[in-house]
Amino acid sequence: MPGCQHPGVTLHRAAWADIDSATLYALMKLRVDVFVVEQECPYPELDGRDLEPGTEHLWSADEAGPTAYLRVLDDPDGRLRIGRVCTRADARGRSLAGKLMTAVVAGLEPGREAVLDAQAHLTGWYARYGFTAGGPEYLEDGIPHVPMNRPADQSVTAGR
Repeated sequence: MPGCQHPGVTLHRAAWADIDSATLYALMKLRVDVFVVEQECPYPELDGRDLEPGTEHLWSADEAGPTAYLRVLDDPDGRLRIGRVCTRADARGRSLAGKLMTAVVAGLEPGREAVLDAQAHLTGWYARYGFTAGGPEYLEDGIPHVPMNRPADQSVTAGR
């Protein structure tokens, strides 16, 4: 995916150790801007999972910096966990996070289930990528969330 071009935007995929410090700073700033400041959720954004072996960071960027971001984790139970999906406020409406989701779904290993915890108002958006509700709605940091999963070996055409 590195070097994959979209009009004015470049897509990137890397492990934490392979990302330069200025880019890491910009990615963390984007996450904090969206989740802590904009959504008014004072929580420990830096949770230690970014550094785990197997964690991948996907983002798009333009000349102003990161435009959208998500991270992919290896859960202890063998499932792939997608989280921290966000888009810079001035870059919304361009399907940038959708391009990242499509890249993750297309790259799923055969037989591997993917999971995420969606903000409840975004369950329809995640459904485009083959995710379905996997449990009841719950509150996290004052925001309604729904656990969602994408079964193993599902067609990779979802979201397109």
